[in-house]
Amino acid sequence: MQKEDGDGKVPADTVYEGARYVDVVSRIREMIIDGDLPPGSRIPEKELCAKFGISRTPLREALKMLSAEGHIVLLPNRGARVVDLTPQEVAELYEVTGALEALAGELACERITPEELEEIRAHHERMVACFEQEDMKGYYACNRAIHERIMAASRNSELIALYSTVNARIRRARFVIAMPRGRWSEAMAEHEGMVNALVRKDGVTLGRILRMHLRHKG
Repeated sequence: MQKEDGDGKVPADTVYEGARYVDVVSRIREMIIDGDLPPGSRIPEKELCAKFGISRTPLREALKMLSAEGHIVLLPNRGARVVDLTPQEVAELYEVTGALEALAGELACERITPEELEEIRAHHERMVACFEQEDMKGYYACNRAIHERIMAASRNSELIALYSTVNARIRRARFVIAMPRGRWSEAMAEHEGMVNALVRKDGVTLGRILRMHLRHKG
């Protein structure tokens, strides 16, 4: 429980520490997701403390949260390391995400706005350019934006919250299993189908494509 001052307010320094703790958790999570801290690597606690300007205590509290989220494993008296994702775990995560996105796609076809649709089409065009330039990093950025905007267009807050939890782990999977060039071409064709289904507001087709797309690790 947070301590209050004489006026019944939480001290400003306590609020600041809480905000900084949330920021540290978020930044380390992004480092793991983006591959800066790859699967199986040890968490460099000393370097992170220096990077974020914090002591070991708040860092370890942040690591406990990341452990609860399934991103790292805490090693008694030996620090922590990033969790390895096995091919089986990756396959299971994609199955779950495919089901969530299929439902989101069906709902999005009923609820998406013209502005949201245009934004998705713009991201798709940029993704095509990244594909042609063999820019894998740019491709994944556009790919992520498209999937997240379809999810947002579902207008279902419970679905979005569940997806965000699973999606953080899915984003790490690309560092475990690389996408072959042939599969990359197939994924691009599937994305074209997604956009067309959104334009037609064909939720059944979009849901089917999304489920298949994620099953194939798109």
